[in-house]
Amino acid sequence: MKKILFTAFIIISHFLVAQEKGVLKGLLTDKETNNDPLPFANVIVKGTTIGTTTDFDGLYTLNVPAGTQIISFSFLGYKTIEKTVVIKAGQTLTLNVVMSAEEGVGLDEIVIKSSVSKEKESALLLEQKKAVIIKESIGSERLSKIGVSNASAATTKISGVTKSEGSGDIYIRGLGDRYLSTTMNGLPIPSDNVANKNIDLSLFSTNVINNIAISKTYNTSGYSDQASGNVDISSKKYTKKEFGVSVSGGYNSNVIGLDSDFRSTLNMNDVTFGYHKKPYLLTDAIKYQGWDPIKVNNDANYSISLNGAYKLEIFKKELTLFATASHSKSFEYQEGEFRTYRANVLDNAFPNLDYDKETALNDSPSVEQFITRINTTGYIRGDFKINDNHKVSYNTLFVNTGTDNLYEQGRDGLGYVFDQQPQERGAFVRDQNYKQTIMFVNQLMGEHKISENNKLSWASGYNFILAEEPNRIRNEGVILNNSQVTYADVSDFSQRKSSQRIEDNEFNGFVLNEYSFGKTKDEFEGKPMKLNVGANFRYKERAFRSQFIGVSTPGFTPGFSDSGFLVPTMDNITNTFSDLSNYSTVANPKLRVIEQLADLYSADMINIAGFANLDFGLNANFSGNLGLRFERNEINVNWNVKNYQGPDGRARVGVLRKVYNSIYPSLNLKYQLNDSNSIRFASSLTQTLPEFKEFAPFQYEEPTGRVIQGNPNIERSKVINLDAKWEFFPSREELISGTLFYKNIKDPINLALSRGSSGNFEYHNTGETATVYGFELESRLNIIENQDEESVLSTNLNLTKMWFTQDLYTNFQYSNITESGLQGASDFITNASISFNSRTDKEFVATLSGNYASDKIFALGSPEDLVNSATLFNGEIIEKGFVTLDFVMSKEISKNLSVKLVGRNLLNPDIQQTQKVTQFENTGSGRIIEVEDQLVQTYKSGSQISLNFSYKF
Repeated sequence: MKKILFTAFIIISHFLVAQEKGVLKGLLTDKETNNDPLPFANVIVKGTTIGTTTDFDGLYTLNVPAGTQIISFSFLGYKTIEKTVVIKAGQTLTLNVVMSAEEGVGLDEIVIKSSVSKEKESALLLEQKKAVIIKESIGSERLSKIGVSNASAATTKISGVTKSEGSGDIYIRGLGDRYLSTTMNGLPIPSDNVANKNIDLSLFSTNVINNIAISKTYNTSGYSDQASGNVDISSKKYTKKEFGVSVSGGYNSNVIGLDSDFRSTLNMNDVTFGYHKKPYLLTDAIKYQGWDPIKVNNDANYSISLNGAYKLEIFKKELTLFATASHSKSFEYQEGEFRTYRANVLDNAFPNLDYDKETALNDSPSVEQFITRINTTGYIRGDFKINDNHKVSYNTLFVNTGTDNLYEQGRDGLGYVFDQQPQERGAFVRDQNYKQTIMFVNQLMGEHKISENNKLSWASGYNFILAEEPNRIRNEGVILNNSQVTYADVSDFSQRKSSQRIEDNEFNGFVLNEYSFGKTKDEFEGKPMKLNVGANFRYKERAFRSQFIGVSTPGFTPGFSDSGFLVPTMDNITNTFSDLSNYSTVANPKLRVIEQLADLYSADMINIAGFANLDFGLNANFSGNLGLRFERNEINVNWNVKNYQGPDGRARVGVLRKVYNSIYPSLNLKYQLNDSNSIRFASSLTQTLPEFKEFAPFQYEEPTGRVIQGNPNIERSKVINLDAKWEFFPSREELISGTLFYKNIKDPINLALSRGSSGNFEYHNTGETATVYGFELESRLNIIENQDEESVLSTNLNLTKMWFTQDLYTNFQYSNITESGLQGASDFITNASISFNSRTDKEFVATLSGNYASDKIFALGSPEDLVNSATLFNGEIIEKGFVTLDFVMSKEISKNLSVKLVGRNLLNPDIQQTQKVTQFENTGSGRIIEVEDQLVQTYKSGSQISLNFSYKF
C-alpha cells in the first residue's frame, strides 16, 4: 500500500510540476528580407538557461515556467528584442516577432545568416524534415568540404545515385539518362550532347551552385517526363558583400608518367582559351590542314576563378548582384585494350588475342587516349526588390567547354580488324576530335505577395546550345611486317575529315499561384491548407548537321617527293596528303576525294501542361499533397540521313510525329511520429519520352568504332512509382532513413546491339514490362563530438540494393535468354565518407569518401539472325563495378586565406567492360562447348592531385 501511495504521489507531483509550465510559440520574421522567416535565431527566457532556436521556417516552441517572464530574441547583427509575457500554467501563448538590423550594422553581415543557410547541410536537412514531398539535397558547404568540383560529381554523394565513368551519365536508382530530368531553378535545361537527354552536369561548377536537390518521387508541379527523379540546381545569389579569387594546380598521375610525351589533336593549333577558330572549310581542310597530332609542352592542370557580390540602391529600391567567372584546363591519359565480337566471333581486337605481347613493335599500349578539357564559365545573378511584396530576379549562365580527344588503337602493331585490306593484322586507327559546346541559360523570375494568403510566382527562360565537332579527323592504317605503314581499305571513308553541328533553342516558363486557407498555425497545431494551381510551357527545337569528306585509297601507293620515295608512317600522314593537287588522276587514278551528302535532321517538341495540387494538414502529425496534371507532348522529327531506308523504298528521308495527351496523378503523405521521426508514402504515374537522338536514325561513330543510332519506331514508356520512407533526425545535423521503392515500366527503352551490323547499337522498346524494386539506407551521424562542439568526426553512409527485370520481345531473345536486366542499372550502390571538422576560427576539415556501383548492363544483347538465334547472337555487354576513393583536406590560414589539398580517384581502378561469348562445336550440332566473359574494353583514368588557394577581400 505504501508503494502504491508513493507511486501515486510521484505521478501527482510530476503532473503538478508539469502544470506549472506553459507553452510559448511563434514566428520570427526578417524585416530586412521582405519579412521572410528567420531561421536559427535565439529565443531565451531571460535569467535562465531555458531556450531554443527557430527552425528553417522561423518557427519556435518553448516550455516556459508559469508567471511573468522576459523573453529575449536575438540574432547576430540584429537588434535584440525583449518581450514581457505572462504565462499561465497549461496555457499555449503565441508571440510573433519581427527582427530588424542593428543600427550601424551593415546589412551585408545580416542577410548572409538567412540566405546562405540553404548552402548549409543542417539547413537542408531541416528543410527535408519539414517538406511534405520526399526530397534530398546537398549544399555548397558540404560540396566544398568533400572537394566536389561540379554538379555531376555532387549528385553521387546522394543515396541511390551513380555516375557512369564511360559516358558521364547519371543513374538514379539504376535508371539512366532517359529516365530522369534536369532543371535549374525549376526551369528545364537542354542537352549539350546528341548522345544525351540531359545536360552534362559537369558543366556546372560549384562556383554557381547554391545547392542541388534530387526528388526521387513525383509532384504534379513538375514535368511528367521523369521516372527515376529530377535533379534541380539552385543557383547562387547575393548573400553578403564579398570579393574573392581562387587558383589551383595539379596533375593526373597517368599524365606524369608520360615524360613530356603528351599529345593532342591537330585542332589544338586553332584553339584559344577553349574557343575553336575554323581556318578552313571541310573540303579545304582535307588538302591543306594536315593530319597528324601535335605534342604538348605543358600538361599541368590549372584553374582560376573570381567571384564578387555587391548591393546597391536604384530609385530607393534594393538591387543585389552576384557574379563569378572561372577558367580551367586539365589533362587526362588512358591506356588499355578494346575488342568487339559479332555472333560470338572476334571482329576486331587491340591487341590481337592471337599475338604474344613480345611481338609488339615498341612499348606503346594497344589503346591510348589523350584528353584535354578546357572550361570557361561566367554567371551573373541580380535580385531586384521592388517592395516588401514584389521582387524580380534574373540570372544568366554562360559556359564554353572544349574537349580535345586523341584516340589511337594499334600503335604497338598488334591490332586486328576482320576483312581489312590489304591485311587484317597490324591494324591501326587514329581518331582526332575537338568538341566545343557553348551554352547560354537565361532566366527571369518573379514573386508577388498578392495578400496574406495568396502568392504568385512565375519564371521564364531562354536557353541556347551550340555543340560543334568542327574538324574530326580519322585515319585507318595497316602496319606491315617491315614496320612501314600503308592505308587501310575498309571503306571510301577510312581516311576522312568530318564535321558535326547541333544547335538547340528552347523557350520555357511556368506560373504558379499559391492560395492558403483553413485554420492557421496560430489556431491549432495542424498546417493550413494550400492550393497550388499553375501551368508549364516548353518549346524546344534542334537543327542537326553532319558531313563526311573522305580520301579513297584502295591500291594507292604514296607518291614521290623531291627527296625520293616517301615512306608513310603513323606520324607523317600529313606529308603524304599535304597537297592533293600534286597527285593527278592520271598518275594516281585510285586516289579520290569523296564528298558525302550531309546527314540532317530537324526536330521540335511542344509541351503544354496545367496542374493543381493541394497541400493539406489534417492535424499536427498528418499532412500530404494530392495533385493532378494534364500534359500534352508533341514531338516532330524530320531527317535526311544516308543509312535510312524508308518503308516506301525512298532512301535517306523520313518524318515522324508523336502526340501524347495524358493525365498524371501524384499522392504524397507524411505522418510525423514525433519531433524526430516521420513516415512518408508517395505514389505517382509518370512517363519517359524518347529524345530526339533516340528517334532520328543518324549513326554516330564513337572513337572506338562503336556506332550508335536512333530508331523511329520506339514509343514512350509509362511508369508507375511507389515509395515508402522512414526518417529519423537525431539532431539538426544528423539523419537516419530507410526507403522501400517499386517501379513498373511499360515499354521500357534500352540501348541494344543491333542485328547484322558489327559494333552497332540501337534504341528499342525491348520488352513489354520492366520492374524495379529495392531499398535505400542512409545515415549522417556525428560519431565523436566533444561537449563544446569545437570538433566533430562525422560519417555518411548511403546504401541501395535493387532487383530488376524485364521480359524481352522475341526480336531480342536468343539462346536461352528470354528476360534481362535494365540497361545502366546496378543492383548494389554505396557511397560512404568520414570527415573531421575542427570547428575553430581557423577551421581544419579532412574528408575521405568512397563510391561503389556493382556491374551494370552497358548494352543489351540481340540475335544476329532471328532464324538461327540459338547460335547466332551477340551477348550483352557489361560495365564492371569499381571503387573510387577521394580525399580532401582544407585549412583556413587566416580570416581571408585558405588552402585545400584534393586527391581524386586515388585507387585508380581498372574500368572494364565484358561480353559473354559462347563457343559452339564446329559440327553444326549447336552444342555449347564453353561460355566465357571476354574483356572488350579496359582502361585507367588516373588519379588527380591538386592544390588550391583561395583569398577573400
